[in-house]
Amino acid sequence: MNSKSPVHAPLIIDIAGTDLTTDDRRRLSNPLVGGVIHFTRNWHSRVQMRELNREIKSLRPDLLICVDHEGGRVQRFRTDGFTRLPAMGQLGRLWMNDAMLATQAASSAGYVLAGELRACGIDFSFAPVLDLDWGESGVIGDRSFHRDPRVVALLAKSVMHGMLQAGMGNCGKHFPGHGYVKADSHVAIPVDRRGLKAILADDARPFEWLGGTLSAVMPAHVIYPKVDARPAGFSPRWLKEILRGQLGFAGAIFSDDLSMEAGRYIDGRLLSFGEAALAALEAGCDLPMLCNQSVGEKAVGLDQMLEDLASAQGAGQWTPDPQCHARRLSLLPVGDTPTWEGLTGSQRYQDALRRLQSVA
Repeated sequence: MNSKSPVHAPLIIDIAGTDLTTDDRRRLSNPLVGGVIHFTRNWHSRVQMRELNREIKSLRPDLLICVDHEGGRVQRFRTDGFTRLPAMGQLGRLWMNDAMLATQAASSAGYVLAGELRACGIDFSFAPVLDLDWGESGVIGDRSFHRDPRVVALLAKSVMHGMLQAGMGNCGKHFPGHGYVKADSHVAIPVDRRGLKAILADDARPFEWLGGTLSAVMPAHVIYPKVDARPAGFSPRWLKEILRGQLGFAGAIFSDDLSMEAGRYIDGRLLSFGEAALAALEAGCDLPMLCNQSVGEKAVGLDQMLEDLASAQGAGQWTPDPQCHARRLSLLPVGDTPTWEGLTGSQRYQDALRRLQSVA
């Protein structure tokens, strides 16, 4: 086991199945890889998931094991004891009837979400969603807490508090806001034609208000042409000037999935995965992420990205940043991984499940 982590291992990648292949091990041992993101195809059972994550950590203990696990329709693990978590929009509806009960339920949702993941050896989840519910975006929809940024910020802070109680950080997404546009950035190029003042006064407010407590932020694959011609995740204006400079955010910045063609269509052409990773890093992203590329013929593109970034580093086109490295390491949980039995048998967990029953 290599106990010494690289100076900066920025890339977050996926693996093929429910156990590691020879190619998975080779890629995860690459010094440019800093973490892995799991999907439903990587899940069979709690025992299998914990063993898979144990093997990942045996390759390098500093690898960050992530999953996109929010609740509602974005919940990767739903069987073998995992709690079916409510969509965040349900917490927003509860807020309209009883705000304090909603904050209690939100904290409980965060604790159950993070506790169950940690008991399976997962370090980090990309939650909560801070997008506002404008009623137009199908890809956001009930993943959003509410239309009002104040309600979004307060419920998200409660979820984050619950996650922290379980020993997990958090990731606010999708900066500066994906909820206003109708197009789905997985398949199209969303364009938000509002000006900077309007966006900062509304959609970006939760990011501003929570900036001191968010562990990480994920930008939107959305173009805001009155601010920058590039999508937010590839824009130094959005990431360096506004998020870091104006809003004072000091945590980690992940890219959204670089396999999404909408996100890679920049300056009039579709970038390769390697070009997209470099563009994200240059814009101020700490951790470019490429998903669903480890299976079958797609793996050629994943390996090419690793080669391209190594070549760029060797040619001096990209230099590892120790601050980015430190921000990634700060997302790793501190302390021992809890057992499933220890978690589910605890009074705190039982109380959290009881409070979740208030969410209709």
